[in-house]
Amino acid sequence: MLAANFLLLAAVLFCIGVFGVIARRNAVMVLMSIELVLNSVNLNLIAFALMNNDVDGQVFALFVIAIAAAEVGVGLAMVLLIYRNRRSISLDELSELKG
Repeated sequence: MLAANFLLLAAVLFCIGVFGVIARRNAVMVLMSIELVLNSVNLNLIAFALMNNDVDGQVFALFVIAIAAAEVGVGLAMVLLIYRNRRSISLDELSELKG
């Protein structure tokens, strides 16, 4: 029953994250929504590792956390660069960058 609660929480976090990616126009909010999706994946990995009495899911979750930290660094650097050039971080205005 304990793992089912974690899976339910992960499903709710995943849905909130996907809605944030689809509905938001602010680049920082989209990055935060992607982090919610990654955290829900981590919860799933840990819940399934608990259910199977295995450590592999927890180790894989650590790798996902490390990659998420790198993604935040690169994403925020891109947002800052776009803000410097455009004075806005709205994703609607980035359509002008298409070649």
